[in-house]
Amino acid sequence: MTTPLIQQVACVDTIDLDLLDRVRHETLTIPDGWVTEYGEYQSGGWGTLSLLNQTGTATDVTITDCEPVATDLLAAMPATRQLLSDLGLRYMWARIARLEPGSFLWEHRDYGELKSVERHRLHIPLVTSSAAYMVLGGSAVHLSAGRLWRLTPTHAHGACNRYGPPRLHLILDCYSSPELAELANGQHLPDDAVRPLLPLTDALAHQQVEQALTLSWLGYHDAAERHLLQLYFTHELREGQVYDLLHDLHDTLGDTGTAQNWRHRKSILLGTAS
Repeated sequence: MTTPLIQQVACVDTIDLDLLDRVRHETLTIPDGWVTEYGEYQSGGWGTLSLLNQTGTATDVTITDCEPVATDLLAAMPATRQLLSDLGLRYMWARIARLEPGSFLWEHRDYGELKSVERHRLHIPLVTSSAAYMVLGGSAVHLSAGRLWRLTPTHAHGACNRYGPPRLHLILDCYSSPELAELANGQHLPDDAVRPLLPLTDALAHQQVEQALTLSWLGYHDAAERHLLQLYFTHELREGQVYDLLHDLHDTLGDTGTAQNWRHRKSILLGTAS
């Protein structure tokens, strides 16, 4: 596939399956302790632990530019250390991310708060299913296991796990390097990874807002917001449209404060002027 979507996400390599199995086992046997961070970006159900970071403490998960060191968690994961070493990349941060069934990462961009240097993000799926996918450029993209995926997170994107099992990904934030450039030479986007989303027509958008209004009038305010937020994962929306729908919902309800809050959240999540 050579559409603009490949600039946002692509498969760049495969992972040795024996090594991947050992990394998966190490991850599945991690004691509980996943850290919830970036709460405004998610529905809940998304937690991370760091493998490489600034402090060496796995529960420090707010990423920043640094010369990373191995965390206490990575010290107990020899197969994962081998995988990171074999890739030979210039790491900024490395995390394990867990996305529970029924959980969502809302439409957003990343790296906006970091200094302007060239960096890239790689995903290594460890446990996943077809119900777990990312949304980019109006398409649902399933990152299958056994492959190394490049994501350009400065493009608007979101992620979901509609139903089990919990999705586990190894996420590597890397600075540019010859090794990373060599990986990019083989990038491609398998056709079976991509599913176009249905367009959200004006009539359907109006219908969905009416349903959300009904939920709000019945007192189900959180359900009303989630009803609209989840449209991003089922339909092709223009960038930021889901937040405009939430603004309009609360404006119609006469709650101007919450309406303006959604306009502000849109500017934070997408890095745009409010």
